[in-house]
Amino acid sequence: MSKKIRVAVVFGGRSSEHAISCVTAGGVMAAIDRDRYEVLPVGITRDGRWVLAPEDLTLAISGDTLPSVPGDGKALALPFDPDSNGLLVIEPGKVPEVLGDVDVVLPLLHGPYGEDGTIQGLLELANVRYVGAGVLASAVGMDKGFMKLLWQAQGLPVGPYVIITDRQWRLERGAKLVEIKQLGWPVFVKPARAGSSMGISKVTREEDLVAAIEAAREHDPRLIIEAGIEGREIECGVLQGLGDGPAEASLPAEVVMLGDHDFYDFSTKYLDGTSRLDIPADLPDQVIAELRKIAVQAFDGLGCEGLSRVDFFVTPDGGIVLNEINTMPGFTPTSAFPQMWAATGLSYPDLVDRLLQTALNRPLGLR
Repeated sequence: MSKKIRVAVVFGGRSSEHAISCVTAGGVMAAIDRDRYEVLPVGITRDGRWVLAPEDLTLAISGDTLPSVPGDGKALALPFDPDSNGLLVIEPGKVPEVLGDVDVVLPLLHGPYGEDGTIQGLLELANVRYVGAGVLASAVGMDKGFMKLLWQAQGLPVGPYVIITDRQWRLERGAKLVEIKQLGWPVFVKPARAGSSMGISKVTREEDLVAAIEAAREHDPRLIIEAGIEGREIECGVLQGLGDGPAEASLPAEVVMLGDHDFYDFSTKYLDGTSRLDIPADLPDQVIAELRKIAVQAFDGLGCEGLSRVDFFVTPDGGIVLNEINTMPGFTPTSAFPQMWAATGLSYPDLVDRLLQTALNRPLGLR
């Protein structure tokens, strides 16, 4: 029998999206073909420790209870030996134990300290193949300000926005508030480097703006404030092309709000079921074709690899506005990304297999 491909599934992490990463990992590990792949579950605790996670760890949301990585597993470390693809088990008072070679890492981390190029750089240094975008694309894809700046430079359609750095908020607050007011109302105040709608506020009047900014700064000292766009929320999945082929876009999905939420926030996404996905989105064929085209351009424009989810607004007159990209989108069976690909003809297990095979065929080093 041929040797199974060894996959280290890395999840959890230090960001506010720790729980969502765990849920993603639960879905992916259940879908991996165990006849072809051996799975090594690697959890990163909320304080950043790498541990060998138990196979039977519960990785699902139960009511209002969110999953997390327990800190009592065996500590793990990368050896940073370019000739070794193994992980080390570190126990106090013992010689480090080699856990065995890893063929590919599936870093299912969302947010800072994982999706932002940090773990990608770590894996590049260790000479280990991994799924998803590289260091630069991950970092730019995590920072909504630089993301939009690069898209603008390439002529892609983005809405008006203002960036506030920590220094600017401390030293140039008045000028930045004036700049924001010029966007009009409402505005959306967001941490520049967070996801899952963490720390986002919709602000409809000037007197609520400072409080919203301070709330967002609890998640990230760097903020983006976006002008409200009237339009339908549309998402599109993108996969790296097979071989040397071009990237491919899925059929788009529309996020439809069912409850009283002002926008697609964390509770709406994960807890209270007050939204649904319509796949494919009920849009004219020419709009769908343009969305898929721009999704690929947005993916290629940041130098992405592997996979991404690209989010849009489609305005009442049929205009398309790029909102953001997610280089490691939610990946449970009910998440938008795998559902869009299922509607396009690629099942959940086949999607996971394609991502792993794409990573395994990617060269190490500069590319």
